[in-house]
Amino acid sequence: MCDAKENEKSPEEVQPEAPEQAANDTSAADEMQEALDAGSKTYEELLEENAGLKDRLLRAMAEAENIRRRAAREKQEAAKFGISNFAKDLVDVADNLRRAMTSIPEDAQEAQIDAVKNLLLGIQMTDKELHTVLERHSVTVVHPEGEKFDPNFHQAIAEIPSETHEKGHVVDVVQTGYLIGDRVLRPAMVTVSKGK
Repeated sequence: MCDAKENEKSPEEVQPEAPEQAANDTSAADEMQEALDAGSKTYEELLEENAGLKDRLLRAMAEAENIRRRAAREKQEAAKFGISNFAKDLVDVADNLRRAMTSIPEDAQEAQIDAVKNLLLGIQMTDKELHTVLERHSVTVVHPEGEKFDPNFHQAIAEIPSETHEKGHVVDVVQTGYLIGDRVLRPAMVTVSKGK
């Protein structure tokens, strides 16, 4: 108990500290006012910085979304058109099979020669199977005889006069064209009518 009384201070002892504390309180108030004054400038700067950071964040998020969409589209196109080079090589094989079938004269086909008939039948079956496989992979034939010439799908190799076809229409298909999906794999090589 003695110790508690010793720690208690008399009113006379407390009073001399009061003017010092008042001076400290005044200087603290001045410092707080300065901080508030400085704080208002900093607050405006922080608002501007916050707006700038928000803008940058929104732009970064939009860019990330665009990259995600572009990657998804490229992935889809790669799956759809990834076999283009292989398909281009394969359509040349289809052309050779067609040439083999047309190179056998009709009189030889009708002569009932078993070897020729079997060979022709084998070539026809191979050609049919090849086109089935190509169609399974979205490769389709462009055979535009009689259609209006379209430079997006056809390649003109000659322009000839024709009484049966209108001007600008395909007269003959020299080489079959192919599409893969909606893209041209190989344009059809055609002759075009000049008209009469």
